[in-house]
Amino acid sequence: MALTIKTAVSVHRDLLVQGEALAQEMHISRSRLFALALEEFIRRHENQRLLDQINDACSPETPEEKRVRRRMRRWHLRLAQEKP
Repeated sequence: MALTIKTAVSVHRDLLVQGEALAQEMHISRSRLFALALEEFIRRHENQRLLDQINDACSPETPEEKRVRRRMRRWHLRLAQEKP
């Protein structure tokens, strides 16, 4: 069972009013709305971090990687051109 901790958070009045209205519309407590919003924010942040890691892994090749790729391409071309 998850431990629930009570905390105080300062938010702009307009944001609080909008949040309260949404919580009423969704038939959930304001605390539940804030918890859902925080969960979503964390999920998006984790997804962005993963995307950044993927992009870093696919970043432009280093000069050494380019040399190796060119050598492999030439080697594959020679293999393809060889007669059986």
